Amino acid sequence: MNITTDTNTGINIHLEVPDPAAAEATYAAAFGLGDKLSFRAAQEPATGFRGFMLSLVVAQPSTVDSLVGSALAVGFTMLKPAKKSFWGYGAVIQAPDGTIWKVTSSNKKDTGPATREVDDVVLLLGVDDVKASKQFYVDRGLTVAKSFGGKYVEFASPKSAVKLAMYPRKAAAKDAGVAVDGTGSHQIVIGGNAGSFVDPDGFVWEGTVD
Repeated sequence: MNITTDTNTGINIHLEVPDPAAAEATYAAAFGLGDKLSFRAAQEPATGFRGFMLSLVVAQPSTVDSLVGSALAVGFTMLKPAKKSFWGYGAVIQAPDGTIWKVTSSNKKDTGPATREVDDVVLLLGVDDVKASKQFYVDRGLTVAKSFGGKYVEFASPKSAVKLAMYPRKAAAKDAGVAVDGTGSHQIVIGGNAGSFVDPDGFVWEGTVD
């Protein structure tokens, strides 16, 4: 998956998949995210947990149910059924290409008519050491928006359609409902103004030109 960051156009997500045309049709039917998603042919294999998850944040439980239902209808599988929790209401599903998606709302009850509107898309990186990774990214110019010690960090992205956050890899796998083990490529590249580098957990960034 290639994610290109630009302060004017925001973040574009390019998933690496076996069949780009089929994936484009599947995701359009599942979520309708439009130009927030595009696709390219996968080049490197990966098995097990890839170390990241994409999260769709929505307004209410009926929207969660609607998006999960349409995704399951086009071949996604359920990892964690939708349910209420301390934090709200949500479910975790996995796309046919293997990408894990969390669909969640901070509300436990509907507050208006049902919609399919997505408020935020969040890229959640699972890392070995949140504090070290946070400092690594800060040193490369990213600004912290939220930080909870070694448990969670979210970076500021006021002009981006996609937010970047990180938490411990084991917590990410538990949140996703999968085993923590994984081999091969992360199958994700993050492109942005921070430059070209590989972070402490092997996530690759490619510099872009404004």
